[in-house]
This record gives sequence, structure tokens and C-alpha cells, in this order.
Amino acid sequence: MTEQTIQAVPAPPRPHEERIEDTRARFENDVDVWVATADADGVPCMVPLSFLWDDGTFLVSTQRTNPTARNLIANGRVRLAFGVTRDVVLVEGTASPLEAADLAPGVREAFAAHTGFDPSGYATPYPYFRITPEWIQAWREVNEIADRQLMTNGRWLP
Repeated sequence: MTEQTIQAVPAPPRPHEERIEDTRARFENDVDVWVATADADGVPCMVPLSFLWDDGTFLVSTQRTNPTARNLIANGRVRLAFGVTRDVVLVEGTASPLEAADLAPGVREAFAAHTGFDPSGYATPYPYFRITPEWIQAWREVNEIADRQLMTNGRWLP
């Protein structure tokens, strides 16, 4: 568990380009993410899942009968949360279900190597979900809130 240091005076806000670079590094290096979905009645579900950042999208896998999988199959809407409250990245996007056979060669192996989790080893079906980000926000302190938007409509902001 990592301790978070709270500074009396926050560091100056990072330039936009640095925030994008930090965010992309988090996507490349982090292993787990909080995944939030909702069912047709609006009942929320949030779980931690392992992920692979693959060609500008996130790849996750969960058991087909879990609420998260059912929600993603039903409506495809998802929000991801990375980090701690003083270094957060939020992503909203859409998810498309995939079977292992639908993945490009090497992607299943890359997922297993990055996450330490190989869904193909289970008797119950674990589909994959490719999450395409539509917007991304990142901030560390209140002084970064005003310029937190890094992506809109699936495009990184300059």
C-alpha cells in the first residue's frame, strides 16, 4: 500500500502536455482500475479489474455472469477511475464485448503477461471488453481542476 503525502501548499499545476504524458504512463504501467457501470434500472456497480492498455483502448475481462459484464453487454457505458484522490484520472467510454478468439494475435498473451491473470484458464466463460475512451480528465490538486480535460469526443486535446 502506498502512502499519500498531503502537502500544505500543493505543487504548481502541471502543464497540459505533462498531464497527458503522466496519464499515458499510468495507462501503460498500472495493472488495476476501478470499473463503474449501471444496469437498466440505474443500479450502480463498481469493481476493480485488471486491464491492458492496447492501441489506445483498455482491455478488461470478467466473468460473463457478473453484473459488470451484464451491464457492459447491455449498454456498453463505462467509467474508469485510476489513482488516489490527489492524483486521479477519470475515463468515460464505451465497451465492446469480445471473445478470446476475436483478439488480435498476441493480445491475450500480452493481457495475461501485464495483469498476471489469464481468463482462458477458467471453466466459466470470461469474455473480454475493449473500452474505447471518449473523454479523459486528470488532476492532482484543486489547482489542476480548471484544466483537467485531456480528451473529448475520443480525441486528445492539444
